[in-house]
Amino acid sequence: MNINDETALASMMIRKPANEVFNAFNDPSITTNFWFTGGSGKLTSNEKVIWEWSMYDLSVDVVVKDIKENESIQFVWGSGIQESNVEITFKEFNKESTYVSIKNDNFKGDRESAINAAKDSIGGFTLVLAGLKAYLEHGISLKLIEDKWPKEMRE
Repeated sequence: MNINDETALASMMIRKPANEVFNAFNDPSITTNFWFTGGSGKLTSNEKVIWEWSMYDLSVDVVVKDIKENESIQFVWGSGIQESNVEITFKEFNKESTYVSIKNDNFKGDRESAINAAKDSIGGFTLVLAGLKAYLEHGISLKLIEDKWPKEMRE
């Protein structure tokens, strides 16, 4: 793994088995409890899905490059200057704990723009992992992504 200033990396231990954590990212009916508000389907290698964040009136194309059940998900998301690569890895330590790492790289634009995009991505994916942890371990939907930029602040 080549990590530099233009690479975002966020990681966290989730106290659930790898298959449950993997499925939380793969099944949009679960993912909507901690990340996006809608997804067009489960992830399949070489297929495209659309993820939506209705509170921001935003949708993004996600092209799955590779998926290894309970081990990793690799995809390209966004388009044009917003396109980047994401790899989510799942390392099961025991039957009840999985270490999740999310790497986001290949940001477009000049070096300063790429570094700023990486910094934003680190913050965003850290919130995703915190929301995942709260949801899977405690059954709580914290609405972290929704509240990162509340509607009242955008008006």
